[in-house]
Amino acid sequence: MQLTHRGHACLLLEEQDQRILVDPGTFSDLDDLTGLTAVLVTHQHPDHLDPRRGPELLRANPDARVLVESQTAELLADQGLGGRLERLEPGGRVDLGPVELRPVGEQHAVIHPWVERIGNTGVVLEAGGTALFHPGDALDADPGPVDLLAVPVNAPWGKIAETLEFVRRVAPRRGVVPVHDGLLNDTGRSMYLKHIGDFGAEGGVEVLDLRGVGAATL
Repeated sequence: MQLTHRGHACLLLEEQDQRILVDPGTFSDLDDLTGLTAVLVTHQHPDHLDPRRGPELLRANPDARVLVESQTAELLADQGLGGRLERLEPGGRVDLGPVELRPVGEQHAVIHPWVERIGNTGVVLEAGGTALFHPGDALDADPGPVDLLAVPVNAPWGKIAETLEFVRRVAPRRGVVPVHDGLLNDTGRSMYLKHIGDFGAEGGVEVLDLRGVGAATL
């Protein structure tokens, strides 16, 4: 399994003939992304689905399957993409060639009482004996045993104590991949990663930081 961090919440997973993009949002590098076989969207917020570049990306990859959270599907259908959409149904399974997809979770984390909660469906992607969980914007889903956890580092809804509890509860066998970091400068980001590495498990957890390293085989 090869992973590339395309900025903020966006990951590109490559396995054999599959090129699967997760959460192409406003903080992400979406340039020159062609040959995609699937695009996954965990929820409708623009930092996970760029309202302008997202539809352009889908049109530039006409053969890609488009699997999206249910409320997001309704929004994309209004933009003329309804015929391509497949809804992520929690508890289901989707075969993407050598990659198996399992949707997990139903609601976005609480931001504050004045913002209505929306749908959020995370994804477990398993290939070659390695399972990666990308939760989108929620910390309450149960993905089952996984090797890698894409952990949201910082968000308006986030609190580091809750992030650490999430990492400890999921207990990824190999480590965490930092995502959702577009609001942080380098100094602040380093502080968050140190907390996660030091306290995400008894004795610490490995932080597999993919920012700026290109595709990494995990």
